Amino acid sequence: MKVIPASELENHIGEEIGISEWIEVSQERINQFADATNDHQFIHVDPELAKSAPTPWDTTIAHGFLTLSLVSYMSATSGFMPADMQTAVNYGLDKVRFMEAVPVDSKIRGRFVLTDAQYKKNGRWLVKTTATIEIEGVEKPAAIVEALTLYIVKE
Repeated sequence: MKVIPASELENHIGEEIGISEWIEVSQERINQFADATNDHQFIHVDPELAKSAPTPWDTTIAHGFLTLSLVSYMSATSGFMPADMQTAVNYGLDKVRFMEAVPVDSKIRGRFVLTDAQYKKNGRWLVKTTATIEIEGVEKPAAIVEALTLYIVKE
């Protein structure tokens, strides 16, 4: 975890600030996400039908939103934090693009670049990171996500 003094955040815009560990996307994880979201489309949860159906993958694939939901974890475990941080709050997303399907049993990871940092007031920093979600062994990324985090630091 890289620690950057909040007053220096703007000096690091454009820099890669972290790369997460690989996360395996198993069928069990996909099924649990399907149960949590009530999205049981066959391309996610039915390996036999997914293999025989006319799709480009010949296997089940992760939900795009499953991939997206892992960005917070990847960021929290691999990115950076401002020095003297008291808390971090998910502030939303500016842009999300799903570029490539994540086949079952693939491994994904996030590569994070600090894109913007704005001081608001009272120790609050609104920070944008661009996360490129890579699939192990695949050149094209699964997704590119512009994520916003509100960091509250002790002043």
